[in-house]
Amino acid sequence: CALPISHHLPSSPQTLARRRDRMAAIVVHSVSPTRPFHWMARAGRDFIACRWVSVAHGIAVAIFGAALFAVARDRFWLLAGAFSGFLVVAPVLATGLYALSRALERGEPADMALLLRTWTHWGVNRRSDPASYWCLVRFGLLLALAGTGWVLTSAAFITLFSPVPIATPEDFVRHIVLSPDHFVFEAWLTMGGVLAAPVFASSVISMPLLLDRHVNALDAVLVSWRVVLTNPVTMALWAAMLMIFTFCGFVTALLGMIVIVPMLGHASWHAYRELVDATAIPERIAPAAPDATRVSA
Repeated sequence: CALPISHHLPSSPQTLARRRDRMAAIVVHSVSPTRPFHWMARAGRDFIACRWVSVAHGIAVAIFGAALFAVARDRFWLLAGAFSGFLVVAPVLATGLYALSRALERGEPADMALLLRTWTHWGVNRRSDPASYWCLVRFGLLLALAGTGWVLTSAAFITLFSPVPIATPEDFVRHIVLSPDHFVFEAWLTMGGVLAAPVFASSVISMPLLLDRHVNALDAVLVSWRVVLTNPVTMALWAAMLMIFTFCGFVTALLGMIVIVPMLGHASWHAYRELVDATAIPERIAPAAPDATRVSA
């Protein structure tokens, strides 16, 4: 549907004032660098409580990743499309894990019906407020563009500086990672870290905030940056833990993803809840009405 003309105009003073009010209403907390371990412990409890619903998210990611690897394994340039597609799907799947953890906090049933109800409610929001419904989708697309840009940049860098053509992951490990004759791998890691840092800072709590509260993508990104700037050491440790667990998932032939993806999704929700107090902002989806039979009991 067409957007109003005002959506294409520069932000008015009234719009900027409303954004400042929303930012002032969202409180960012400073936490200890040891808190990521507590988030993982809480994630373990959520994982056990949700059982197969959490496991289903991990199985879906593992199957999808295996399919992408099978298609692009011998086609180096197809990896760009494969990884960007993975980045589109992963935040959507993680959103379901955020919803499950939120339901456990509220004392609601954390089951498949909850996930269906969550997305059905967003469908209703789409008809009444298209910008609200699509903010999560747009943010996922931005992550996909960032992932595509990195993979293309990485491919160009390796192609330009590798001593031999790189066609498969095995070639990459043999001639780039394990080769003692050059520092291409170290330079590649440094470049990746420089490019990944702003993406991490923009997205570390954005997705849970977009699901939980009625904010737009720009507001969520600004709050995410505030979290990182307020907690640089804690968030650096959290980023390292995310990379280590994800690496473990890949080196186990994606089987580790069955557990790692749900654990990281649940832990990300608890990170958001501890780092950000957005109770002054209206909830995107209100708590479910209490069951009459439960109340009477």
